[in-house]
Amino acid sequence: MRRLCALLGVGRSWYYEYPAQPTRQPPDVVVRDAIERIALEFPGYGYRRVTHALRREGWTVNHKRVLRVMREESLLCQLKRRFVATNDAGHALGTYPNLAAGFVPTGPDQLWVADITYIRLPTTFAYLACVLDAWSRRCVGWRLSRRIDARLTVAALEQAIGERRPAPGLIHHLDRGVQYASAAYVARLQGIGAQISMTATGNPHENAKAESFFKTLNCEEVYLQEYRTFEEAEANLGRFIADVYNATRLHSSLGYLPPVEYEAAYPLSVPEGGPT
Repeated sequence: MRRLCALLGVGRSWYYEYPAQPTRQPPDVVVRDAIERIALEFPGYGYRRVTHALRREGWTVNHKRVLRVMREESLLCQLKRRFVATNDAGHALGTYPNLAAGFVPTGPDQLWVADITYIRLPTTFAYLACVLDAWSRRCVGWRLSRRIDARLTVAALEQAIGERRPAPGLIHHLDRGVQYASAAYVARLQGIGAQISMTATGNPHENAKAESFFKTLNCEEVYLQEYRTFEEAEANLGRFIADVYNATRLHSSLGYLPPVEYEAAYPLSVPEGGPT
């Protein structure tokens, strides 16, 4: 509470006064300051997520008021869609049917999805491979590399396996890129008793959760930075994944909870039919 009052520049008496009078709304200038603080911390938040973030801090505000203030102060996020192909599906390696289509996980480590994106550096590119739990949207494994090869994807997978210890039967959904169809990746999945699932050729929509994760990562971290070195990119990406995306960023599909909180509430957090 003291920290919140200090951030807003108000006295402690103000904090106690407003909750006692739920029909009395804080002035726009105070709401604006709180919104600006949240928007700086989470640049990709729209007015709905900002509203939920304010409510989690004890504010009594509705989304219409937040939208009006954000419009007046030009605080609505402007996210740009970008796409660069990172996987070569034109290979002769084995492929697998799509087991994820229509499957709705009801708990952790039932369905993982994986993909790769590129990270721009001053004179070259680096490549980021990630593994996500489709139920909680949590990033459970990741690795950044200067090379886009099977060692990159296997390293991200190893981190996920080491942290989660999934039971046999896990469905692991991938695109048909050579990095995922490689003998090393397939053997590691078979070694833990996982079921391999792949998208149809050239159809990124079949891996929508991974695409959504990378869109968030790019718009709220990568596109806002100018990484000078590989090491700087690696450190910043690790911080964003662990401290922001997994631990504090509100996810609308999880009832506006961060993945870490959503998993901590399991099985109480599971809505009927699972998250959408």
